[in-house]
Amino acid sequence: MKICITASGESNESKLDPRFGRCSYFVIVDLDINERTVIPNEASMTGGGAGVSSGQLMAEQGVEAIITGNVGPNAMNVLKAAGIDIYRGENKSVTENVNFFKSGKLKKITETVPSHFGMGNRR
Repeated sequence: MKICITASGESNESKLDPRFGRCSYFVIVDLDINERTVIPNEASMTGGGAGVSSGQLMAEQGVEAIITGNVGPNAMNVLKAAGIDIYRGENKSVTENVNFFKSGKLKKITETVPSHFGMGNRR
């Protein structure tokens, strides 16, 4: 199973970035083979469509679950259409969030934040 953690940096010790579409990095972890891939989020600085682009990228990467803080309505639609589950991560490291996920401690996100929420506002 591949999961993705939105992260503020490239390492396993980097903190969760609470913005899905505008996070700094996507850390994709394949739990079956314990392999990690880091992808810089090229959509993070775009004027619009960051959530949709990020959601499409996750679908292309074969991700089955996202761990993040907030998701906008357009990203939510793309992720749901791709069958990707979304979980609310903790303000902790990538490693800690992976462990929380594996132990079932993270809750699914079912509500979105307003469009363009991550363009300067943080929750």
